[in-house]
Amino acid sequence: MPKTDPFERYTERYEGWFDTHEAAYQSEVEALQRLIPQPGFGVEIGVGSARFAAPLGMQVGVDPAGNMLVRAHERGIDVVEGVAESLPFGDGAFDTALIVTTICFVDDIPQTLAEARRVLAPDGSLVIGYIDKDSPVGQIYQEKKSENPFYREAVFVSTDELVDALEVAGFSEFEFVQTIYHWPGELDEREPVEEGYGEGSFVGIKATP
Repeated sequence: MPKTDPFERYTERYEGWFDTHEAAYQSEVEALQRLIPQPGFGVEIGVGSARFAAPLGMQVGVDPAGNMLVRAHERGIDVVEGVAESLPFGDGAFDTALIVTTICFVDDIPQTLAEARRVLAPDGSLVIGYIDKDSPVGQIYQEKKSENPFYREAVFVSTDELVDALEVAGFSEFEFVQTIYHWPGELDEREPVEEGYGEGSFVGIKATP
């Protein structure tokens, strides 16, 4: 079952995080922009309220949480209700598929990645943004997950685990960026965006077949 209940019940709290942590949010957007300078026709899987889809140029968003889709529509996204493991789109429909902070909430990561691969054009790209399980922020989130209604049911993954799953799904070329080197609540300005992973807590992967 998709973990929609917190996102339906605490929509305002979800939205408020981005306002309170503006520097962290903008750092994450900038990191992902490095990976998708020209998105073409794009979809965000797990679009939420389109906090990432809108600035990153996605036209379509899919999510199982209806309250989130209302917000995404208000931000100009064409929304569709659905789950990541069974996307309601035809094969090869998109140039770019985006998954941001959603990979830890899906029920089946291999199936999610397989579906993302299916809906991508042959030369398309999948871009994933997430908090690395092995990073300092990732470790704190895991320690305190029982206190947070959103992360209580989350299953965090490491970059190496995600790359292994992407390879199984048919992706073979990868590009990495990283940012967020301090606790998000302590940031007063944007964090730098660097290539690679292993130091920043927020990692972006661009994966192509």
